[in-house]
Amino acid sequence: MTRPPVRTAPAGAVYFSLLGPLTARLDGHELPLGPRKQRLVLATLLSRPNTPVPVEVLTDAVWPDDPPRTARKNLQVYVSAARTLLGPAGHEGRDRVVHGCGGYLLRIAEGELDTLRFGSLARAGRAAAGRGDLAGAARLLREALDLWEGPPLNDLRDSAGVAEEAGRLEARCLTVYEDWAETEIELGRPAVAVDGLRDLVERHPLRERLRAAWMNSLHQSGRQAEALAVYDDYRQLMARELGLEPSPAMAALYRSMLGRGREARRPAPARVAVSPAAPPSCTAAFTGRPGELRELLEVLGCGEERVVVVSGPAGAGKSALALRAAHLLADRFPDGRVRVRMRREDGTARSRAEILAELGRLCGVAGNAASPGNAASPEGGAGGDRAATAALADAWQVWQAGHRALVVLDDVPDEASVRGLLSRSGKCSVLITARGQLAGLAPVHRIALPALADGEALELLGKLIGAGRLRADPGAALRIVRACGGLPLAVEVSGMRLAVLRHLPLAEYADRLDDPSAALDELVAGDVSVRHRIASGWQDLADGDRWVLGRLAGLAEGGGFTLDRAAEALGCGERAAIRAVESLIDAGAVTSPAGEVTAHAALYEVPRLLGLYAGDRSGV
Repeated sequence: MTRPPVRTAPAGAVYFSLLGPLTARLDGHELPLGPRKQRLVLATLLSRPNTPVPVEVLTDAVWPDDPPRTARKNLQVYVSAARTLLGPAGHEGRDRVVHGCGGYLLRIAEGELDTLRFGSLARAGRAAAGRGDLAGAARLLREALDLWEGPPLNDLRDSAGVAEEAGRLEARCLTVYEDWAETEIELGRPAVAVDGLRDLVERHPLRERLRAAWMNSLHQSGRQAEALAVYDDYRQLMARELGLEPSPAMAALYRSMLGRGREARRPAPARVAVSPAAPPSCTAAFTGRPGELRELLEVLGCGEERVVVVSGPAGAGKSALALRAAHLLADRFPDGRVRVRMRREDGTARSRAEILAELGRLCGVAGNAASPGNAASPEGGAGGDRAATAALADAWQVWQAGHRALVVLDDVPDEASVRGLLSRSGKCSVLITARGQLAGLAPVHRIALPALADGEALELLGKLIGAGRLRADPGAALRIVRACGGLPLAVEVSGMRLAVLRHLPLAEYADRLDDPSAALDELVAGDVSVRHRIASGWQDLADGDRWVLGRLAGLAEGGGFTLDRAAEALGCGERAAIRAVESLIDAGAVTSPAGEVTAHAALYEVPRLLGLYAGDRSGV
């Protein structure tokens, strides 16, 4: 990096840096950060700013092998020292480090932490590129890169947890460097990027986008022979190390350099900033799920898993979790994040042609045939529609092969609806949300959403009705969230309803929800109805599964059921009962223990509100 890092902290505020050794500066003077374990705690909190960090994560960072019995007490001491160092947050004088059910949360502003500033500059640079302001994009991306002072957290990497965070930061830097280099090439200034790209390719020889940018910078600088040699080296490396050929996009770039002189710029198709078109946003009321969110960020952020399935019953918060993760992963997917709903408003599945057409519009993908349903299709009729859909599918695969984007396929009805959409090559990742398990998809990483824990559900309710009202009758508040079965949608609807009915005591509303015959009627706020959402999930079930669920619904009120009780309720033998229960598990209508246990010893559960609906529909 050629320019000194930009410091943006206001006078009198501490400025922290992770992009190099861990440092803290106050008005230009470096501050002592205490012993190593204290620095590890501070580094872990700073690496996840404004996000709850579980105590277990902090413990693993400091004592990875054998934490002492006093670990929690020691952590409290280290956190207290961090509070003293940080001082109050903002003009309101709030605590910097707060402890809640999700762990310790560090409040810090963009101008006080270099990683936040880095992310902000990178996003601004990509937005400028999307507007066509390449000069502005190059300036902003370069400013982000100039914040780096060396390998991140290089003084604490003997801690596995800190080393993992440092690796993620390095991956973000590489992506921004690639953005900057490609922008400089488009501006006709390839020479400024050549040397840096060569150094990075030597350190990351299998990173294709870096190598493509290096090829382009050499080619545009008039060094065609060297550019072609870079491709030949890469092809041999891929064959030797992985037994693979370079991607179609990389091969296309090589062919263009052979045949068209200096016209080649980058792998085809060109990088497209998927219009934050709309970049997925997260809901204001999102809360809880720290473990699942962390798992999503780790799996998708490391780039090893290409498909993740988040499953759970209707109203479990799958979409909110997926959108929150997509929002936080912006820097990992430089070519954008795209969300497509897989169902219509009435809950019916959209056709493959509709989905492909929407993906094409969002990503600038066009097939070689007329759009589905277009009467002008040269083949006409159903044959023309099939040809157009096939062309869109091929174009979508080509686009994915040349880009690194995150595609959120929201509320997927079944495996068949997504199989043709998943990338066969390239670096795109797909995040699927579905009510069922989609057991026919493989290989995928699976995350099943359980009911919210009491603390998480209370936190969500408190965000909607106010912490003061929650504290006034905590027992009634707990009854409300438990009557909602820990279902995020039901808790949110309860909060919205109570926020309007300010006169209604929490205890009275809890009594209403405790009544099985009235609970679903109470869970309506404006045009948001829990019953309507559950009804949509009910329609997804096969007729036989509906009958079984209706018979098992009566067992759910007792806190769960065993296989023997299920067989008795269904009036069948053991094998038939196992198949029936496991079919409902696959459909997301019955939950089972997370750990391994025999079918007979397992305690199965039907979510309370789904059980009430099923019992009502079945007359049980």
